[in-house]
Amino acid sequence: LLGLDVFFPGNMSVGKLTLVDLAGSERAGKTGATGERLKEGQAINQSLSALGNVINALSTGEKHVPYRSNKLTRLLQDGLGGNAKTLMFVNVSPSEYNAEETVNSLQYAARVKLITNDAAKAVESEEIQRLKDEIKKRDAAISKLKSGESVEDFD
Repeated sequence: LLGLDVFFPGNMSVGKLTLVDLAGSERAGKTGATGERLKEGQAINQSLSALGNVINALSTGEKHVPYRSNKLTRLLQDGLGGNAKTLMFVNVSPSEYNAEETVNSLQYAARVKLITNDAAKAVESEEIQRLKDEIKKRDAAISKLKSGESVEDFD
């Protein structure tokens, strides 16, 4: 996860860029995985399934979106819904051997495309920033008073 805070005189903009490699669907029969690799593949599939449920809920306008069903969906919550721009890049294989996974990936991406968010720039107004600064000054004054120091008039 990459966060970015940009300060301009009089306001503050905050942005977040999340890059996630979702891996592929791990088909146990095709990969021949056993033991720990099999468990890892199952965990990947569970995360992808939970993400698919969230994408489905967002794209169909359901009232409840199951973000809390998986760690992945909790991490991606603010990037998938609400005030966000969501992009998905799909890597597909031209091989006939991988045709089923390619079709599934493209269908997954088609569902993501149906998500509609209202991405707007989140900017704090000059007034909000002034009030936050005032709170900091008052907190500092309270700390001084607690330690027995005198405080100048801070209006």
